[in-house]
Amino acid sequence: MQAPTSIQIRISWPAGHLDASLDDTPTSQALLKVLPLVSSARTWGEEVYFDTGVSVSRETGAREVVEPGTVAFWTDGDALALPYGPTPISRVGECRLAGPCNVLGRLDGDPGLLATVRDGDPVRVELLDA
Repeated sequence: MQAPTSIQIRISWPAGHLDASLDDTPTSQALLKVLPLVSSARTWGEEVYFDTGVSVSRETGAREVVEPGTVAFWTDGDALALPYGPTPISRVGECRLAGPCNVLGRLDGDPGLLATVRDGDPVRVELLDA
């Protein structure tokens, strides 16, 4: 049973989609205000990130090393960051983001599906109906 504060979103790209559960955080609330949004995917190692047009401050608890499938917000780039494996700056066995990111939640499916996102793909993020 999911916590009542969980917010469900869908992230879609030409080759597939993943749903995610977001915690109720200030960054999640700021993101919800701009949904649905369409952006252009960028890839960096085994991470997909894209601009959201949302500008927020770094929250306490922001992290640089996260688990694959974490939904993170890179405050320095106003971007959602979706790691599914190592990035160019990762050490062995970790997902290391470009800098400390606000942790918003988790992907509900297999984060490995993000490997089908190509640099420049259109990405759509929308709120799922409860």
